[in-house]
Amino acid sequence: MYTLSKRLLIGFGAGVLSHLIFQGTLGTILYAADLQPALVWSLKPVPPFAVPMTLNNMFWDGLWGLLYGLIEPRLTPRLGRVGGGLVLGLASLLIFWFLVLPLKGSGLGAIDGTEIAIDVAYDLVFGIGTALLFWAGINLTRRPVAGGAQKWARG
Repeated sequence: MYTLSKRLLIGFGAGVLSHLIFQGTLGTILYAADLQPALVWSLKPVPPFAVPMTLNNMFWDGLWGLLYGLIEPRLTPRLGRVGGGLVLGLASLLIFWFLVLPLKGSGLGAIDGTEIAIDVAYDLVFGIGTALLFWAGINLTRRPVAGGAQKWARG
C-alpha cells in the first residue's frame, strides 16, 4: 500500500498528463474533423490571474487527479480501472455543467447536442486517461531497480 502523499502526487501527475495527452489528442481529432473551432492548447490568459488557459486546465485536471488518487482504493475494486475513470470523468462533467458554468454566468450545461456530446467525450476521455496514467504511475514506482544504486556506487 502506498502512502497518501505518494498516491496524491501520482494522482496529480496523472490528471495533468491526461489533460495534455488524452484531451489534447481528442481535441486535435475534433479540430481536424471540423467539429471544434480551435485547438485545445491555448495561451489565452484566463482571469483573474491571467494564467494561460492550458496551464489553468492542467492545474484543475491535476486537482481532479488528486481526488482520484484519494478515492481510487475504494473505486477500483468496485468498478475496475476503466469504470473508476468513467466515474471520475462523469463527476468532472457534472461539476463543470452545474457548478462552474453557472458561477461564470453561462447557465446550466451546454445548449446544443453537438456541444453536449463534445463535453461528454472530453470528460470521459479525461477520466479514463487519468485512471490509466495513475495505474501506470503506481506500477512504475512499485518496481525496484535491480541493483541500481549499488551498481553505480561500484563504478
